[in-house]
This record gives sequence, C-alpha cells and structure tokens, in this order.
Amino acid sequence: MNDEKEVAESAENEPAAVEAADGAALLEAVTGERDQLAKEKAELYDQFLRRTAEFENLRRRNQRERAEILEFAGMEVVRELLPILDDFERALKSPSSDKEYEKGMQLIYGRLFSALHKAGLEPMDSEGRKFDPHVHHAVETVESTEVEDPTVIEELQRGYNFKGRLLRAAMVKVAVRP
Repeated sequence: MNDEKEVAESAENEPAAVEAADGAALLEAVTGERDQLAKEKAELYDQFLRRTAEFENLRRRNQRERAEILEFAGMEVVRELLPILDDFERALKSPSSDKEYEKGMQLIYGRLFSALHKAGLEPMDSEGRKFDPHVHHAVETVESTEVEDPTVIEELQRGYNFKGRLLRAAMVKVAVRP
C-alpha cells in the first residue's frame, strides 16, 4: 500500500512540477520576448529621433537657402546695370560745353547710383591699395620705385560688392618694382 500511496502522491505532485516547469519556461519566453520588444522599441525610437533631427536640419537649411536666394535675387539685375553705370561715369569724365546737359547727366547718374546702393551695391576703392587678386583684375603692370610692390596705381574700371559679396572685380593698373 505504501507503493500505491507514493504513486498517488507523486501523481499529485507531477502536475504541480510540470506546471512549475511550464510556468518557468513561459516566464522565460515572455521575458525574452519583452526584452526583444524593448530593444526594438529603443532602436525605433533612436531612428525616430535621428529622422526628426535630419528633418529639422533640412528645414533650417531650406530656410537659410530661401533667405539667401531672396537676399541675392537682385544680384543679376544689378550686374546687368553695371555697364550703364560705367557709361555714365565715362560720360561725366568727358568735358562738355553744355552745363545743363552735364548737370542732367549728373542728376541721372546720382539717382541710378542711389537706387543701386539701396539695393545693396557697394563700390570698392582700389587706387593706392595693395593689389589683391581676389578683388582686383590686373590688366597692366608698370615698373615703379615710388610705391610698394604690388600696389594699385590706377583704377581702369571700378569694382563692386553686392551685400558684402564680390559682384565684379576692379580692373586695375599695378605698380611693381623693377
């Protein structure tokens, strides 16, 4: 009878042991799945943060480029008007017997220059300055011992900046030491 009793007790304990083993395995599986899902969530969140940052950078860059385009939109129009400004300067340098005509030319030149200046045109002064190949275009060199080497001694065509950027380099005559 003892055997029957032991068999009965072991049969009663067996489902509990099986349930405990199944519960541990189930707990381990659920824990593993939870850890895997937490890892995937962290990766997706990291991707989300990166994409959000990329989007913000793209938005800022587009805003900056749009503002730059708007700021320098008139640059080409001003560039097209520079030869007209040069012609006015040459016309004003030539002597005229008609003072009214000369006064009218000066008035028109002044108004044109003022309008371009308001748009962002800035003339460069080159004469007497050290030659800089970034802003000067040397069309002639002259040997001279009177000035430092290389110095701009004559401005043949004025150079201009537009809102701080070089629009046209000045054509200059440069003095060099013999």
